[in-house]
Amino acid sequence: MTTYTHINSNKRKSLLLIAVFFVLIAAIGYTLDYSQGIGGAFFVVLALIYASISAVIGYYTGDKIALWTSGAHPVSKEENQYVVRMVENLAITAGLPMPKVYVIPDDDINAFACGRDPKHASIAVTQGAITKLENEELEGVVAHELSHIGNYDIRYMTLVIVLVGTIMVLSDMFWRVRFIGGGGRGRNSGGGAIMLIGLALLILSPIFAQLIRLAVSRKREYLADASGALLTRYPEGLARALEKIGTQGARIERATHSTAHLYFANPLSSGFGNFFSTHPPVQKRIEALRNMGH
Repeated sequence: MTTYTHINSNKRKSLLLIAVFFVLIAAIGYTLDYSQGIGGAFFVVLALIYASISAVIGYYTGDKIALWTSGAHPVSKEENQYVVRMVENLAITAGLPMPKVYVIPDDDINAFACGRDPKHASIAVTQGAITKLENEELEGVVAHELSHIGNYDIRYMTLVIVLVGTIMVLSDMFWRVRFIGGGGRGRNSGGGAIMLIGLALLILSPIFAQLIRLAVSRKREYLADASGALLTRYPEGLARALEKIGTQGARIERATHSTAHLYFANPLSSGFGNFFSTHPPVQKRIEALRNMGH
């Protein structure tokens, strides 16, 4: 897959994600309407309005939510000339607009990029990455994140945060309205069938949310590694950064399951990943980088 086909694929996946999201929301709303015996589609409309507002907010402010959650703070060239100039030079090399630069006050090695497109993007790097990585290693990490920006991975990954959160909120609303507020039709046989579907939605929503996170394909990380290595023309720098993560850790104190997929390495594990991780194992990423050109 070329970079251009990957970009187009990410744009299509973003639209598909939104479409699936709205279908699920409508299904939850319909179940509420039916179980409560409400004529028309009161909860369907209410749920879709809420979901639409969430989607718009997520599209325009999802990056700010991710940055706030991580505890990142913006830095200027005057405050941290080394990091800002590095990002600037690599962005120019990649032909990308200069993203905003943030520093996360964590001692472990990690980073992430977020935003809705290359013109509205940000890169956050941990203090640990700045102090523990050599120049070529940090360049590799920054180039990896710039690749996520150029490939439009950031749009898809940022949307996941807000859309998954909305599904969870509406599932909780279903639980409260139906099982605490009670309802009329849920007691008859037809209502019972609908309620079984509603209960399934309630139970499966967290699983669905996890599947969405896992749908942030591990291939995306391999492609960003390869693109980043091509940008710096030094795959070994990125490989060494990953080796340090494997031994020293990538954990972020304020990272959550909703934002974990944004990071350079899994911030909720030791760095070597597992079956349910949104990231490939570190060792496999290192092997892929060292096999480039062989």
